[in-house]
Amino acid sequence: MQLAKVIGTATATVKHRSLVGWKLMLVSILSADGETPDGDPVLAVDAFGAGVGQRVMISSDGKGTRELIGDERTPVRWTILGICD
Repeated sequence: MQLAKVIGTATATVKHRSLVGWKLMLVSILSADGETPDGDPVLAVDAFGAGVGQRVMISSDGKGTRELIGDERTPVRWTILGICD
């Protein structure tokens, strides 16, 4: 798990069938201080309704993501696991 900040949303006119109905968020992974961006932004599937500016916990666990999406062939790598208070 890693801490990240939601910096935007993504809209796709054509996407993999496993992503239909899922909200895609653009997140910036944060460094150990919890404030400084650490690398390039990534796309994450959101099942919690996170909004722009919120800090979230994300995971790149492929098996967990495939179970959440319900498709063994999904191309998704990152998943939002929760919203930080």
